[in-house]
Amino acid sequence: MLRTLTILCSLATAFVASLCLLPAGSANSPAKTVTFSKDVAPIFHKNCTECHRAGEAAPFSTMTYKEVRPWAKSIKEKVVNREMPPWHADPHIGQWANDRRLNQTEIETIVSWVNAGAPEGNPKDLPPAPKFTDGWSIGKPDVVIPMPKEYQLKPGAPDEIQYFEVDPGFKEDVWVQLAEARPGNRRIVHHIIAFVKPPSPQANAPKMSPEQMKKMREHMEKNLIFYEDNSLTKVKADVPVYDDGCATPSGGGGVFRDGSGSDDGGSLLAGYAPGMNQANWPTGTVKKIPAGSKLIFQMHYSTFLGVTGEEKDLSSVGLILAKAPPTKELKTKGIANHYFKIPAGAENHTATACWTVREDMHFVTFMPHLHMRGSSMKFEAFYPDGRKEVLCNVPKYDFNWQIVYYAKNPIAIPKGTKILVTTTWDNSAKNKFNPDPKKDIRWGDPTYEEMTIGWIDYTVDGKPLKPAAASGSGSGENQ
Repeated sequence: MLRTLTILCSLATAFVASLCLLPAGSANSPAKTVTFSKDVAPIFHKNCTECHRAGEAAPFSTMTYKEVRPWAKSIKEKVVNREMPPWHADPHIGQWANDRRLNQTEIETIVSWVNAGAPEGNPKDLPPAPKFTDGWSIGKPDVVIPMPKEYQLKPGAPDEIQYFEVDPGFKEDVWVQLAEARPGNRRIVHHIIAFVKPPSPQANAPKMSPEQMKKMREHMEKNLIFYEDNSLTKVKADVPVYDDGCATPSGGGGVFRDGSGSDDGGSLLAGYAPGMNQANWPTGTVKKIPAGSKLIFQMHYSTFLGVTGEEKDLSSVGLILAKAPPTKELKTKGIANHYFKIPAGAENHTATACWTVREDMHFVTFMPHLHMRGSSMKFEAFYPDGRKEVLCNVPKYDFNWQIVYYAKNPIAIPKGTKILVTTTWDNSAKNKFNPDPKKDIRWGDPTYEEMTIGWIDYTVDGKPLKPAAASGSGSGENQ
């Protein structure tokens, strides 16, 4: 009995001593109540409202308490599992200017708020809401260029790729500081790629003889690996399979019917795809639209969201023009393998594509593009001095969130560096998004087939730019 009393006394003494170690008032202070207005709204405004607001792709808005409250439990689940905000790059590789991940304190704040019943708090504590310009993420554009006409997608239509050409009326070279492709109807627009089509140089090119023309056509037909299925481009079934695109002279890229290939990305102006974050190029970095150029809208229309009725679309591109002399011209490269073949049922199929850099440059962004079977994509650099480095790794690709990763500091890439892009797909029944696990898959435009393109934005070192005033139809001046 005495032994028991001694133990109890010792425990009591230890408890009292521990209270002395707490900050003054802690023993009787109530836990802080986390509220939407004071604690949670600032987190949402900083990380979520870009997509979670009226007119955007997200299913609800985080701008007000009334809009957020019904989703509180779902928000907690997504945040704890780090599904939201979406960010799929390996956190141990690279540093990213647009890293939207929440830190642990922010996650714990949201969890505490939901566990407390998601109270609103004092509305006077609510910070000012972020301001957006008529739906444009880049702010009010200096120039808005719409498609030349509204497109109508008929009920039950399959995937379609449609091209529209627009003359923006630029009489002088135009330097673009920001560009945004804006879908007119998100229910059917899977992606937009807006290209610049400079004036044709053929007028000054030497004329070919009939025999030369014949040989050129024969060469193109021999090397052409694609065919047209209505409006969709697909790889021919009898094209040789090269999962190792680096084993081909082109690094995996094929030649299209118009003579272009995967090497022709320098004219890309703006793009849109599900979940894509808006481009925000470094200060002084611009894209050029030469005088007399046309703008090409490549529109991918799809009913993958379950659309069954007739739908119409009138998409557009908004431009903010450079207000100061440009210092770097931004170009785009798509590193692709068009020769791959994914066997039916394959759970972890891999293919590669290569590109050897021909001049010193800096990489600014990385963007993987795959379809519903896509699992991962990795960008690696093999330098001329024998070193190798992983530049960007996306181990859990998500078709619904096609994120562009902006390097915090542009990455120096010396001439002669080989860039290796490695892709994996899941064509098994375990992939709940797989349209048909019993089918061998090759390259094709439709969402129910597959692609692999590693997009890179880059600037070329030591290339001088000439300041230019921009004027044209509705463009104002570039000062």
